[in-house]
Amino acid sequence: MKNTKSTFLQILFVAMVFITSSVTAQKLIDKKGKITFEASEKTFEPVKATNASVTAILNTGTGEMASLALMKGFRFKNSLMEEHFNENYIESETYPKAKFRGKLLDFDYSNLGENTTSVTVDGKIELRGKEKQIRTTLNIKKSNGSIIMQGSFKVTPADFDIEIPSIVRKKIANEIIVYLDFNLQ
Repeated sequence: MKNTKSTFLQILFVAMVFITSSVTAQKLIDKKGKITFEASEKTFEPVKATNASVTAILNTGTGEMASLALMKGFRFKNSLMEEHFNENYIESETYPKAKFRGKLLDFDYSNLGENTTSVTVDGKIELRGKEKQIRTTLNIKKSNGSIIMQGSFKVTPADFDIEIPSIVRKKIANEIIVYLDFNLQ
């Protein structure tokens, strides 16, 4: 009887651990995330676009995250710039998406609060069939039941085999700053 009671308690403990971990591990999503990139040189017209329909997902239990941006979702102030971006540089018909897969390092969802916390993310961005390793710091906090995630990183056109014609090369920065802003629920 004592052995049965001990076995029962062990099974109960394992079940409680499993239930607790599966309850705390949830996937949060943002279907209207925002990515903005800026590739401007100071003395020329701004080269800047925003996509406000980016999907981002975060697994709060593992810290794994992913995001997807449709390239034709980027909006420029200048429609001709948008056309050149999609047709000549990104080739959106051939490469319609940019993807990111990564992991928040040393991330503990239970420790998040309303104060901003800096968390390192490590992962890969895929664009135009090329991958680039990205490691950057994100600012994360809880707000009204959501996780707000903001940050930036830098890439170059050469990272994705994007050739800039010599006629406009001086108008486009060598380093492109990419800003992200997600509200995961």
